[in-house]
Amino acid sequence: MKKSLLTLTLGGLGIGITEFVMMGLLPDIAKDLSITIPQAGHLISAYALGVVIGAPLLVAIAGSYPPKKILIVLMMMFTGFNALSAFAPDYTTMFVARLLAGLPHGAFFGVGSVVASRIADKGKEAQAVSLMFAGLTIANVIGVPLGTFIGHNYSWRYTFVIIVIVGLVTLLSLKAWMPSLPATKNRNLKEELSFFKLPEAWLIILMIAIGTGGLFSWYSYIAPLLTDVSGFSPDSITYILVLAGLGMLVGNFIGGRLADKFSPAKASVSLLVIMAITLFVVHYVSGNQIVSLVMTFITGAVAFALAAPIQMLMINTAKGSEMLAASVSQASFNIGNALGAFLGGLPLAAGYDYTSPVWVGSAMALTGAAFAWMLISKNKRNAQLSYVLKN
Repeated sequence: MKKSLLTLTLGGLGIGITEFVMMGLLPDIAKDLSITIPQAGHLISAYALGVVIGAPLLVAIAGSYPPKKILIVLMMMFTGFNALSAFAPDYTTMFVARLLAGLPHGAFFGVGSVVASRIADKGKEAQAVSLMFAGLTIANVIGVPLGTFIGHNYSWRYTFVIIVIVGLVTLLSLKAWMPSLPATKNRNLKEELSFFKLPEAWLIILMIAIGTGGLFSWYSYIAPLLTDVSGFSPDSITYILVLAGLGMLVGNFIGGRLADKFSPAKASVSLLVIMAITLFVVHYVSGNQIVSLVMTFITGAVAFALAAPIQMLMINTAKGSEMLAASVSQASFNIGNALGAFLGGLPLAAGYDYTSPVWVGSAMALTGAAFAWMLISKNKRNAQLSYVLKN
């Protein structure tokens, strides 16, 4: 692996830990700050809101600077705001800290995706992007379980100290190993924002926000699914989540290869259909512990195989505004996070069992696949029209 790509993997690791470890730390944070579990859950929403706000905003502001400088500033923000989280004395401060910590998330992945594709070997751009997202999957395999263990047995504040250390190491690696790529010359923000006038842009945004929401309809309620339906003990959930993380790690690299071998659009529609089928299977096999474990690995793999293809699809569609578009895809992913958790919870509120959210997830994945198919069809029509006009 190129050292320059390793710096992006480290950044993804830190971001992945701070985003996903909150789910496991909610009881500890709630107890320490003297708040309820639902109030503590608002801290997750605050981070997601920060991602949605910060992704396009920070790239729009900083897009004319050299990518290396942008990445360093974003990681400084990430490190500083997570340090604030570690020492937050009360709920209000913690809420603000989580909101601010989410701001650089999407911008880092947006800028990092473009940088990775530029420094990659020819024909391996998507694989290079997948190396950055590997940090997210490694976080789910190692960082999140470790951070949860430390939070439960020592203090949740120590977990955020570890996140700060990862941020500092990433900063040092960016400074030492990231090449100084030139800034975008003659940048025109108004022209970049015209990306949002493209029908293709909104098809991709809808594909990501709704399609990847299928993942979170499953993942948000995986713990009660495994305990109440599969019959696993609560103590085993951490280890099963490691298994899901391993699936995400494997799937992430498979997705990178698929997007390089085939078109990102075709890879996306295929993987979304497979996700829908996988979630459909989960509904029927969750009562069997062995098969349930196998499907946990497979579902994690299929879900994160989408990461590189959808990012490359966004970059390829947005010629001239790649960084802005790539950051928007991260904002869309976090909208999918919130949307999947909310819609997946509706059948539970109506009294259905813990297998019901995967039905919602399957429907969301199929809807995302429909948007991807519409994008492919539109691109074909545009290509045919262009051919006719030229001839």
